[in-house]
Amino acid sequence: MLVAIVILILVVGSLVFHFASPWWFTPLASNWSAIDDTINITFWVTGIVFVLVNCFLAYAVFRYRFNKNKRADYEPENKKLESWLTLITTAGVAAMLAPGLFVWGQFVNVPEDADVFEAVGQQWHWSYRLPGEDGVLGQTAVELISEKNPFGINPEDANGLDDVLIFSNEMHVPIDQPVKVVMRSKDVLHNFAVPQFRVKMDLVPGLASYLWFTPTRLGRYEILCEELCGMAHYTMRGHIVVESRENYDLWLSRQTTFAQTLKAPEYDLVKGKALFASCSACHGGAGEGNEVMNTPSLAGQSSWYMKRQLKYYQQGVRGSHKDDQYGQQMAAMAATLSDDKAIDDVLAYIATLPGKAEPAAPAPGDSVKGKHLFRNCAYCHGNNAEGKFALNAPKLTTLQPWYLKRQITNYQQSIRGAHPEDLYGNQMILMSRLLQSEQAVDDVVAYIRSLAPDGGTLTSKAVLPGPVSEGE
Repeated sequence: MLVAIVILILVVGSLVFHFASPWWFTPLASNWSAIDDTINITFWVTGIVFVLVNCFLAYAVFRYRFNKNKRADYEPENKKLESWLTLITTAGVAAMLAPGLFVWGQFVNVPEDADVFEAVGQQWHWSYRLPGEDGVLGQTAVELISEKNPFGINPEDANGLDDVLIFSNEMHVPIDQPVKVVMRSKDVLHNFAVPQFRVKMDLVPGLASYLWFTPTRLGRYEILCEELCGMAHYTMRGHIVVESRENYDLWLSRQTTFAQTLKAPEYDLVKGKALFASCSACHGGAGEGNEVMNTPSLAGQSSWYMKRQLKYYQQGVRGSHKDDQYGQQMAAMAATLSDDKAIDDVLAYIATLPGKAEPAAPAPGDSVKGKHLFRNCAYCHGNNAEGKFALNAPKLTTLQPWYLKRQITNYQQSIRGAHPEDLYGNQMILMSRLLQSEQAVDDVVAYIRSLAPDGGTLTSKAVLPGPVSEGE
């Protein structure tokens, strides 16, 4: 009797939890309400079966409870019961599968008037490509991927020269316009998913997959990788902005084409040196940094990373937090660089600086323990903290220990990286919190310090700046 009551309580509790649960679908923002309908049908079919089976189980437990004066009736076959169960099961399975097959038929047939863009996945970043005026995406190949050609576009293919490249993790689409998303991966399995649009699809290395949707609500929605793509998989996030056609066209006009990235940039080292004069007051004449002024070393750091940071300062992505006093100072200084050409000139000059050795100081951490903790960092920053352009991770060996510690602490406290436009900062907040004590931070910093050659001697091997799209 008690078992039967418990079963009935579980059934009632499950129903109440389902209908009263605050965890449900995100608000629909696309044309795929049919996907919600198929899921609801599945819930109804499986829910009814769940209630009937468990209620019958409770009845059977009660009706046929132990009685020493009764014996069980052995009946190995019942063709009538088996026929009914077969028919009911078939109807239930068909009710669940048929709507899904119908919706899948719609999902794989893209409207002829759909816009097209390509989503490229890599650990742990999204980037995008749109066809240019010819309306055709250019050919790509894995062997063509490089720092200057991160999309691996064939420069001999005329269709690819006008392709529009979006280096940021944020993509824009016009409202009420069908969009086809062609997807490929540079490295491992990924998955492109936008919960509000009810769409998701795997990105398989060596293959091109696709999906389509029509956005129906203005807003900014998060793109998730719903495939276990490696360490820190949960940090692989992007955004898609749905806006009016007018705003979309304005955004699109500001983006860079592949042909523009092929043009060798021209640098004026004389102007760069003049612009660096104001930087040298804090960062030193050789870009060596100054702990007294709380300024990091610049010499030897990758120019693509420094350009991104300067743009972040100018756009308020970095240096706008009330507790980031040094970031606020840099935001004011970055504003003195009037345009991208000025940024490129000053970075080209910094790339010529030799840097200087910082006096060796006893590290408060344990580098042996730090080596173990650094394994999580090495996935992006490299085993020797040399940085990886492909993963958008800067070099760490050129930075002073006190500066590294301050930045890790700022990430942990969301003083840095919390801005919604700072994708890599958002990732670093999550990663930095794996270091659960100040001692752990000191240990990691001590290990990074041990990787710097000659006790921290800096040599300039910076890559001259390449194109950075607006908002990166």
